[in-house]
Amino acid sequence: MNDIGVWVWWLVGAAALGIPLVVTAMPEFGMLAVGAVAASATAGIGGDLVVQVLVFLVVSVALIGVVRPIAARHRSTLPQLATGVDALKGKQAVVLERVDGSGGGRIKLAGEIWSARSLDTERAYEPGQEVDVVEIEGATAIVI
Repeated sequence: MNDIGVWVWWLVGAAALGIPLVVTAMPEFGMLAVGAVAASATAGIGGDLVVQVLVFLVVSVALIGVVRPIAARHRSTLPQLATGVDALKGKQAVVLERVDGSGGGRIKLAGEIWSARSLDTERAYEPGQEVDVVEIEGATAIVI
């Protein structure tokens, strides 16, 4: 260890921690690698081994204790993008052919012609009226 500086060994350790980070996609390994880089910097400026280990531990634990919960919170609050027929729910459509509870009517929804039926079986919608899509069942839009 006399020929190679201690700071180099810390960098080797950081790189070694980067391998399981890439393989397992566990961010904790990356946080430990950052701790090793901080310890390497401490060794580079002349800190003794005890200080280097303390810097490694403090930085690693701080990252795991602070960054990880923040990242988990952001991951769980990402907006869910509706795609496919789920994106059509809540959209407005124009009635092209009379729509009632029995089906057989037609609407123009998102630029396409859809078969439609009324959610309320007692209610009918005439051509030209605007309706809201509440559900899609197969190729039929359920409207109110």
